[in-house]
Amino acid sequence: MSVPILDENERLVHEKLAMMGVAQILKSRLPLVDSLNLILEKIVTVIPQADFGVIMVWDQSAGLFRPWASYGCDAQILKRIGLRAGESITGKVFDDGQPLLLNTPDQVTHTMENMRLANRTLLASALHRDGNSLSTVAALIATGKQKFGVLVLETFQGSYLFSTDDISFVQTLADLIALAIELSRMESRSDAIRQARETERMRSEALATLSHELRMPLTTIKGYTTMLLMDEIQWSLEECAETLQLIDEECDSMQMMIKNILDSSLIDVNQIPIEPQPLRLLSIARDVANEIQRGTETHRLIVDFPKEFPLVNADPRWIKQVFRNILDNAIKYSPNGGLVVIRGEVRTEDVVIVIADQGIGISPEDLIPLFEKYFRVRSPHTKSIPGAGLGLPIARAIIEMHGGRIWADSRLQQGTTVHFSLPILKPQTGPLGSHAERFEFGNEEEEEPWRRRNLKTGS
Repeated sequence: MSVPILDENERLVHEKLAMMGVAQILKSRLPLVDSLNLILEKIVTVIPQADFGVIMVWDQSAGLFRPWASYGCDAQILKRIGLRAGESITGKVFDDGQPLLLNTPDQVTHTMENMRLANRTLLASALHRDGNSLSTVAALIATGKQKFGVLVLETFQGSYLFSTDDISFVQTLADLIALAIELSRMESRSDAIRQARETERMRSEALATLSHELRMPLTTIKGYTTMLLMDEIQWSLEECAETLQLIDEECDSMQMMIKNILDSSLIDVNQIPIEPQPLRLLSIARDVANEIQRGTETHRLIVDFPKEFPLVNADPRWIKQVFRNILDNAIKYSPNGGLVVIRGEVRTEDVVIVIADQGIGISPEDLIPLFEKYFRVRSPHTKSIPGAGLGLPIARAIIEMHGGRIWADSRLQQGTTVHFSLPILKPQTGPLGSHAERFEFGNEEEEEPWRRRNLKTGS
């Protein structure tokens, strides 16, 4: 079998075409694996000897070379191959750090003799052929002292074999592949650094906010207790009771903030203990609504559930926390009061709880990061509203741990609606009743405006 000698001009044209194609792929900023596959396709179209090509990348955590891109084979089968250090052609080139030309079947067989049987079987299956290649060229993929992997090209048929003239060009292509990998990793590191900086910024803001928010009730508690302890003033029983009530409310506020901080820490380390049991969400909703209603005179809470509402399998303690966090936000971000409606809806596989307020609303751009830790809506209307941006992220984590999801709709100056779903424990075989269980807390007036709105505005 002869090795054809290409005309020098023809070789230069081939190489120029390949380089231009690879440069275009690098400029496209595609995901790394997509770029590598396109680069490999470009290589084999301008190198006629290459019937098969693979980019093997070293996986440090697994201690194996893995195929990141391939051509001329069944890629799904090839992905199962994992070469150890020093194994086969890839291992030799990686260890030696030099390109390798194998121009006879005997040379190929000798270099591949330490390939494990499982990998040899997978390779034959991926290539749909037995036996080794007629000719192989391989080059190290590296930048400076950083080794990434090996580019391997093989030919199985025809009169075209690789020659020494191909080595420098294949090595240049391997260097371009290394550049693509390095650029991708640099971008990943940059993204990670930016994300870490943004997280740290938000964490710093949250700590500053928490310090301020905790200082406020502490200052209030200190002030009231100092007043009560003053010997020169005689307080009436009514005045003492009123002051103690204010102290109790400030303690509740601090307790809620501290609980959110602790819950957030547990979520970060995946240590939230979930103990699911058959649960009636109506009872939870009614209990939390009653609790929240006692703390406000300007809001009216309504619980509206269909009759025979299905059971869910959930931890009552944590689901109660979800209701509490969402309702606390609804009250805080409705400074002028109004209706807060807690509605239950039944779907085929799950139930959806809808909590709608008539508050200041949220802009569309702020809805996207609404459930991220430490995020708080920034607007002139929210500067005086306390909070650290942990309530909704905690609610999201709890709901997702129960197999549900949570989302929100909002319109500025019209209110916000938060939805969350939970899987039904047992499907309901009978139809829902025509009546509903409805509970109202607080003022009984002005029900009709809510009925007319019917919450269609997403508020």
